[in-house]
Amino acid sequence: MNDSDILKIRLHNQLLDGYSLKEPEEIVSWMGAMQAQALDIAKWALGARLENSSVKTIEDALTDGKIIRTHILRPTWHFVAAEDIHWMRKLSVEKLRAVYISYGKSWGADEDLILKTRLAVTNILEKHDYLYKQEIDEHLKAIGHDVDPHTLSHALSHSELEGIICNGKISGQNHSYALLEKRVLNAKVFIKEEALKQLAFKYFSSHGPATLQDFIWWSGLTATEAKAGLESVKNHFISEKINEKIFWMKPDIQIPENKKPSALLLPPFDEFVVSYKDRSEIIEKEHHSKVMTKNGIFSPTIMLNGEIIGSWKKIKKKNKVQVELKFFEKTNKKTVDLYKNEIKRVEEFYAIQE
Repeated sequence: MNDSDILKIRLHNQLLDGYSLKEPEEIVSWMGAMQAQALDIAKWALGARLENSSVKTIEDALTDGKIIRTHILRPTWHFVAAEDIHWMRKLSVEKLRAVYISYGKSWGADEDLILKTRLAVTNILEKHDYLYKQEIDEHLKAIGHDVDPHTLSHALSHSELEGIICNGKISGQNHSYALLEKRVLNAKVFIKEEALKQLAFKYFSSHGPATLQDFIWWSGLTATEAKAGLESVKNHFISEKINEKIFWMKPDIQIPENKKPSALLLPPFDEFVVSYKDRSEIIEKEHHSKVMTKNGIFSPTIMLNGEIIGSWKKIKKKNKVQVELKFFEKTNKKTVDLYKNEIKRVEEFYAIQE
């Protein structure tokens, strides 16, 4: 097996070579969790894996509580299937709590004020299905609880971390808040050992071939926890040493035939790009900084057979969404033409917003 084979299998396992699943929440559940910064463009991470979907399809799944958008794992924004939110959150909570406390200390957070704000927000949301941040601030002021924007943001983050609140209605880039207990009624709950097993199984099924180091990076788990998770599911996977690294993958996978080139436009922070610690298989070193900065900012990527060959952006022209491509190197018309259908898919996906 070589790098090209690894990428072909990943494209298949990450649902990028066909449309085997029909609903956004099914995709998120299969993937385990999907990084979801920059909400509007992050919706395309799901749209790219669905046939004939629109941005409204994704917004409806988020608004209906089938998918939860929250800070989890590394930590950063992720989409998580509602049924997985509780056990996955519990795997992350101790590490994230320490991160939030450290961040609060760095700007002199008043922990007592944050706790009081959390309690006030909970009481407010008990009377409403969902509220946007500005609306929450207005309700706080109405009861005489006036806090600065930084404190409110920190209080909301803490409430999210502790499983009190999550996203409510989603509209464009607007993310409202609701009580998690109102949104998710029948989520699964596992003891830690089973949760580690579930997370490892989901990751190596959907992201394999992948290494233990990739899993540690993606999950935010300690090396000990990640090793325990992998050890508990080893009998479900096979391993192969490639380029001096041990890759784990499903045993029943067949390397897909080269029927036609895979030409994809993926959003920034797409799982195909961001979920591996080592990304040497997908991009030449000389181009790395063009789409991935040292401070963790990723650009939308032009993919050809699993390799990044450029970047793209979504723009508005004459009140319509259009896609502009920028290749790393001079590219012939035959290759550029491979992206006509994908450009059309992106533009049609966002057209409902116009």
